[in-house]
Amino acid sequence: MASSVHAPIPQKWRRPVRQRSRLVRRTGPAHSRVEFAHPSEQEFARFLDYYRIRWQYEPVSFPIAWEGTRVAEMFTPDFYLPEHDLYIELTTMKQSLVTPKNRKLRMLRELYPELNVRLLYRKDYQQLLVKAGYGALEVQHLRKEDVGEILISPVELETRVRALGRKISRDYRGQSLVLVGVLKGITFFMADLARQIKVPFVIDYLDLQRFAGAQPHTRVRIARDIDYPIEGRHVLLVEDIINTGLTLDYVLSELRRRQPTSLEVVTLLDRPLRRLVRVPMRYVGFQIPNDYVVGYGLDYRELYRNLPFICTLRPSVLDMPSAPAPLPAS
Repeated sequence: MASSVHAPIPQKWRRPVRQRSRLVRRTGPAHSRVEFAHPSEQEFARFLDYYRIRWQYEPVSFPIAWEGTRVAEMFTPDFYLPEHDLYIELTTMKQSLVTPKNRKLRMLRELYPELNVRLLYRKDYQQLLVKAGYGALEVQHLRKEDVGEILISPVELETRVRALGRKISRDYRGQSLVLVGVLKGITFFMADLARQIKVPFVIDYLDLQRFAGAQPHTRVRIARDIDYPIEGRHVLLVEDIINTGLTLDYVLSELRRRQPTSLEVVTLLDRPLRRLVRVPMRYVGFQIPNDYVVGYGLDYRELYRNLPFICTLRPSVLDMPSAPAPLPAS
């Protein structure tokens, strides 16, 4: 008879068993590369892929019952989400399936109290999105109405901004900085980056006015200048996205006239396919394709700035007759 979970179980018996890979092909979306046991699992993997939540399918099995020293029963959660250290077991509303899965989960939690594991119904997907940083119900609505493809997830943004902050802190160790942000799309990136920088700094902002159809050298003007004097200071210009390079080239030339000791650029996004002017960029978050993107401070007609990810918009949104053609941000 299988031993009870309440009996003392030696730690060496509770060693998880790594499962063989279910990978059946190496190309295509992640959810199309794996051999799933049930269509609902592939649907859930497609859901995770859409929101760029990393996952592993049935990576490990946990012994939960023994006959003597032999393992009599194991439990293999359907998914593991490494960025959240979370195991997921999927189920349906059928009570005949829910009851045994709940029993196994109780045994698993008693034997492995350090594990973070959840039994997930279809209705729980929204709660998972909240945990993953996608927030309110409006995101679900936007998925159907406006969002084309999520390019950079909240976790990817958080991880990369933290890495940029660490590198900047190392490069400017023992010095102080002036962070100059270019409004308005910089708001979210600037705030998160500043929290990761560990050297002394002050923050100031530029606001630019753009003129469509003008010659390149007259296309941009400073509408709001910085207040802090930068002569003899180390300046880091913080940009949200670099496109043609025309705007950045203009701003750098204006700031250089004020004779800072050094002047470098950090940008969250770089779109090199649209570059017309070569500009120096010391720190780059992500390179993205030649698509119009929104979220994490970036907008379209002043909307979508509060999306926690960076995504493209569906053509039906960009092609609205009343929408003015967006000007390049940089």
